[in-house]
Amino acid sequence: MFKRMTDSIRLFMTDVRAELKKVSFPTRPETIGSTTVVIVFCVLMSLYLSAVDSILSWLVGKLI
Repeated sequence: MFKRMTDSIRLFMTDVRAELKKVSFPTRPETIGSTTVVIVFCVLMSLYLSAVDSILSWLVGKLI
């Protein structure tokens, strides 16, 4: 049982190494560009949601 377990762990680690060789990591400029896009999107969405929340709060306040 112990031999079979070590063999399966060894096979798993071999497969992991093989898969990691296939991975293409982004370059520094690609990472900076993607991060910038995400930050800008988050800021814009927070402003949009804040505006919608304010409008809906005002509207509900007028109805009540």
